[in-house]
Amino acid sequence: MSDAAEHPVHVDEEIRSQYDSFVNYDSEDLATHFGIRWIHISRNKVVATMPITSKVKQPYGRLHGGASVAFAETIASFAATLWLDPAKEGAVGLEINANHVRPVGEGFVIGTGVPIHIGRKTHVWGIEIRDEKGKLVCVSRCTVSVIPLDTRQPKRDIQSKL
Repeated sequence: MSDAAEHPVHVDEEIRSQYDSFVNYDSEDLATHFGIRWIHISRNKVVATMPITSKVKQPYGRLHGGASVAFAETIASFAATLWLDPAKEGAVGLEINANHVRPVGEGFVIGTGVPIHIGRKTHVWGIEIRDEKGKLVCVSRCTVSVIPLDTRQPKRDIQSKL
């Protein structure tokens, strides 16, 4: 999912193994389909980019609001996993809202997620999505539910599925 030569990635060392597990998973998930790339990974801030392509545009040639929401939830869900034990817990979206404040039709957007609340059962993340010039495109808040993983299921890399 990430090309370090194309996008330099800063990852805090304390969470390096969780990040490596996530980005080295070869899948066709939403993040891969949308071209999401991770730029900065820490427990207190996650930054990613998403190109504006036909995959994420509405019929009027602008970034689709649903794509912005999916981008925001991807950031929040991944960020929440950095606080969890990936062998025992997962993070899934529980509620999300978004305000779309400016259209964008080309280039890429940059999403920055920061924690508002980190609890045992829920996390709340604030996500701002900006265009290449730094202008606000969308502001979102996502509540993530911390769920126990079923250890009876065959072992798999759950971190990379989030």
